[in-house]
Amino acid sequence: MGGLWVDYNLMTTVPGLYSIGEANFSDHGANRLGASALMQGLADGYFVLPYTIGDYLATSKLEKVSTDHPAVREAEAGVAKRTKQFLDAKGKRTVSSFHRELGKLVWDECGMARTEAGLKRALHRIPELREEFWTNVNVLGSGEELNQALENAGRVADFLEFGELMCLDALNRNESCGGHFREEFQTPDGEALRNDDQYSYAAAWEFAGPNKAPILNKEPLTFDYVHPSQRSYK
Repeated sequence: MGGLWVDYNLMTTVPGLYSIGEANFSDHGANRLGASALMQGLADGYFVLPYTIGDYLATSKLEKVSTDHPAVREAEAGVAKRTKQFLDAKGKRTVSSFHRELGKLVWDECGMARTEAGLKRALHRIPELREEFWTNVNVLGSGEELNQALENAGRVADFLEFGELMCLDALNRNESCGGHFREEFQTPDGEALRNDDQYSYAAAWEFAGPNKAPILNKEPLTFDYVHPSQRSYK
């Protein structure tokens, strides 16, 4: 499956950026089972990060940022605009109904096994669902106090963007590798069929702006000591 390199404290090569659970390298290997993944997430989250991140914040001299910094002002204005858009929509569907529909769609079409036809169905439906979300969502309460409905709306808005990108990335990769199983690409005995000649790269999708296709950036992967091989659980 791979994963980001982290040090003993689970910090990546980017200072202050931590990677936990299956996102880092530590417990990956031939024995990649659901229970192992769950245990890694629990161990990292409960026992490691509360100490390592706190130590980083306590020992690092971070640059002070004033509340009148242009970046702070821009962030505040963006949050205020989004909050107003949610509260002013006054539509007929709850945040949870959009969340459930999106979750089922991604689970069905971009789950552990996916097909080209299913991914295209998802990529057709998600933009429609997102457009309806912004015009027909109903968020109760106000933005003046703690409002979990408003918080959930912000989360689902992000999920809509992420779900679409995940389906796009899955459709773009014509092979089965790691946890990515395209039914069209499998060996005669049902194992994942790799295509290392065309897909030995790390994909980083770049946001190009609203309603614009994201840009695919590729970083080639090189293997000097341990080389990729065909997986078999038999």
